Amino acid sequence: MAKNIAVIGDGESIKGFSAVGLDIYPCDDAAEAGTLLRRVADSDRYAVIYVTETVYYAADKARARYEERLIPAIIPIPGVTGNRGTGVKRLSAFVEKAVGSDIIFND
Repeated sequence: MAKNIAVIGDGESIKGFSAVGLDIYPCDDAAEAGTLLRRVADSDRYAVIYVTETVYYAADKARARYEERLIPAIIPIPGVTGNRGTGVKRLSAFVEKAVGSDIIFND
């Protein structure tokens, strides 16, 4: 069975993703972010789950369950309310772990 891509975040930030065929899950209540993330991740339908940075931090405890798993990959993206740089920091850490040095963002 093919795995899909999901996007979780506030409605304004994620609505455009449905136009390119991604499954969207609006979450405008930070208190519900963890529950929604677990439901989507445990459905076994998704290889990648993009979450806005707001949801990423609100679902911190739920997200920890999936940190060491390859699938689903939970990837933070900026929302319309701003960018904390979390996605770039995580990518930099993954590159450094894989090759021993940050060859992409090395200043």
